[in-house]
Amino acid sequence: MTRRELAAAGITDPALRAAYTHCRQLNAHHGKTYFLATRLLPVERRCAVHALYGFARWADDIVDDLDRRRTPQERDRLLRLLENDLAHGLRTRGGDQPVVRAVADTAARYAIEPRLFADFLASMRDDLSVTDYPTYADLRAYMHGSAAAIGLQMLPVLGTVAPREVAAPHAAALGVAFQLTNFLRDVGEDLDRGRVYLPADLLAAHGADRPLLEWSRRTGRRDPRIRAAFAAAEALTRAVYREAEPGIAMLDPRVRPCIRTAYTLYGGILDAIAADDYAVLHRRSVVPRRRRALTAVVGIARILGARARTGTPRPVAPVRGEPTPQGAGDRR
Repeated sequence: MTRRELAAAGITDPALRAAYTHCRQLNAHHGKTYFLATRLLPVERRCAVHALYGFARWADDIVDDLDRRRTPQERDRLLRLLENDLAHGLRTRGGDQPVVRAVADTAARYAIEPRLFADFLASMRDDLSVTDYPTYADLRAYMHGSAAAIGLQMLPVLGTVAPREVAAPHAAALGVAFQLTNFLRDVGEDLDRGRVYLPADLLAAHGADRPLLEWSRRTGRRDPRIRAAFAAAEALTRAVYREAEPGIAMLDPRVRPCIRTAYTLYGGILDAIAADDYAVLHRRSVVPRRRRALTAVVGIARILGARARTGTPRPVAPVRGEPTPQGAGDRR
C-alpha cells in the first residue's frame, strides 16, 4: 500500500520515498484514529497528509518527552535545530531529518504558506515554558499555532469547491476541535507532564482548579466539581465541532468521506468520555473498536457513492505553483 501511495503521488526519489514512508509509520503508530480516516483519502494525497502529521508528531515528541529523558535545555536545543532544518528545507526542498524532507516537499507541491509552520513551531516553543492557561482566549491563542495552523496546512492538500478563504475558518476550527478533544481525553497524562490545557477560568466556574485536579490524579478519588468542569469542557468542544462542520461540504467531494469519518471518530471520543462519566483523570477513554470499524465502513460506503455519482463540482483552481491533485473532481 505504501508503494501504491508513493507511486500515485509521483514520488520517485528513493531518499524522498524513505522520508515519506517514515512519516506514514509515525502516523500509523501514534495517530490511530487519524490514520484510519487517512486511509479513506484519495491515494495520491495520503503521502502529503502523512508528511504533515509526521512533522507535527516529531516536534510534539521533542517537547513532550514524557519519560523526562531530556532536560528542558536539551528540548529547547532540539526544537531550535528542527526550526533551522525546516527553514532550510522550505528554501531548498530538502532537510536533514526525514520528516523535514517530506514536509518540505509537500509544502512545495501544494504551496502551503511557510508562516503556518512558523506558527506551529511557536506554539511548540510555548510548551517548553507555559504550563497552564488563565482563560479560554489564552488557550485559543496557543491553539492557533498548535491546531488551527494544522487545519490550514491541510486545506491545499484536500482541495476545495468553495473559495479557500471561505473554507479556511472551518478548517481551522476542525483542527481546534480535534485538539480540544485530545486535551480533555489526555488531561491526566498532561498533568504528569506538568501542564493543564483546560483553561483556569472554565475550571473555576465550577469550583475546580489545578491543585484539585492534581489531588484527584494522585489519589484516584473523584470530585463533583471536576466532573462539572469536564462536562463543560465537553460542551465547549462540541460547539467548536459545530463551527467546523459546514466546512466539510466545501471540500473536494473525493476527500469529504475521509474528513467526515475523522469528524465522527473524534466526536466519538467525546461520547466515550461522557460514557465513562468524565473519569479521564484516572483512565483513558477510547472509542470501541467495533464502533471505529463501523464508522470506517460508513466512510467507505460514502466513497463508493461519490464514485458512482457524476457531475460533482470541480475543486477551485489551486494557487499558483500548486499542482492540481491527481484526478481531482473526476471520480470517487
